[in-house]
Amino acid sequence: MPPARTGPPTSAGHILAILRSEGPLTRQQLQDRIGLSRATLVERLDVLQRLGLLRQEGHRASSGGRPAEVLAANDVGRTALVADIGQRHATIAVADLRGTVFGQTHRALPAGHRPEDTLSFLLSAGRELLAGSGRADSLCAVGLSVPGQIDYEAGTTIAPPSMPDWRGVRLRDPFADTLSVPVFLDNDANALAFGAYCEMNRPRAALVGVKVGTGIGAGMVISGRVHRGETGCAGEVGHIRIEGSELRCDCGRRGCVSAIASGQAVIRTLRPTGVRTSGDVLRRVREGEAEAVRVTREAGRLVGTVLATVVTIVNPRYVRVGGAIGVLPPFLDGLREVVLSHAHTSSLDSLDIGPCAVGVNTTLTGVAGIVADEMLAPETVDAMVSP
Repeated sequence: MPPARTGPPTSAGHILAILRSEGPLTRQQLQDRIGLSRATLVERLDVLQRLGLLRQEGHRASSGGRPAEVLAANDVGRTALVADIGQRHATIAVADLRGTVFGQTHRALPAGHRPEDTLSFLLSAGRELLAGSGRADSLCAVGLSVPGQIDYEAGTTIAPPSMPDWRGVRLRDPFADTLSVPVFLDNDANALAFGAYCEMNRPRAALVGVKVGTGIGAGMVISGRVHRGETGCAGEVGHIRIEGSELRCDCGRRGCVSAIASGQAVIRTLRPTGVRTSGDVLRRVREGEAEAVRVTREAGRLVGTVLATVVTIVNPRYVRVGGAIGVLPPFLDGLREVVLSHAHTSSLDSLDIGPCAVGVNTTLTGVAGIVADEMLAPETVDAMVSP
């Protein structure tokens, strides 16, 4: 695919990019950073204002005359439908491009749910949410998070074995055909990692996000962007082999960390004690039931053995762990203990390991952030100016 055509580094799109990364700024500060004449800058800002991509953030005292107007990128005026599709659930929400959610609908799903049923539910629920939120007119895109390796050009997923009917399904089509807006998709672990990054106000630091739910996956944010790798499978830590284990994984191999330490594996281990769902695990851990705490902590230690290698190679500033099992304190304690003892000493300097934000669907935040970076990218904005 040829690279996207972009305007010069002084185009309206690039000015918006500066406001997103460095703003809010006054006109004088923008002029100093870009080097444009005042007249040209005013022209570019007028274009962004007409497109609804600029907003006023108040005033600052100036050295002389009246206070200077402070400008920022408008990431709250446009709307996205964002969806989190899992092996046992689907959630769809209406959000602005900052990730603020105005309404959402969640549905628990049976194992092996079919794409035609789930996508139909998401589309119907999404249209109802748009109508109820009063933001239908500002809809600019749809974002989808799905398990498995993504084929970004085709808009399909090489889904996990528990979702066999999803393999090769063109996920963009139902939404694009009905809503007539661009549709973006990404792997669920990438979305979680980017959501954690956005919730931290996009720090200038590398971040690794680990999702431990039914399965296990990881995503990496480096230099402000999701690192997907050459074939889109970066972060598939759930299928790294743990020596000494012969448990069969859903992928067909033996000894994968996902087969031993995922939410599904924890439930299987605790099944003789009456556990049937992740909710049962959460309840027992919170009640301090000894066996549930032990098994969950050991799962965290096993994931930590893999994550220690990732930390040594990537050298992130932050590690954020999400998913129903991943945020449990015993899991995090076990994971942190092994990472701190197994990773290279230099990679541990200032390393911050913690859970994703409580009470927030970090994956949806990440999908909204991915949509924002696509829809507010310089090439996208400049194409709106000169179609």
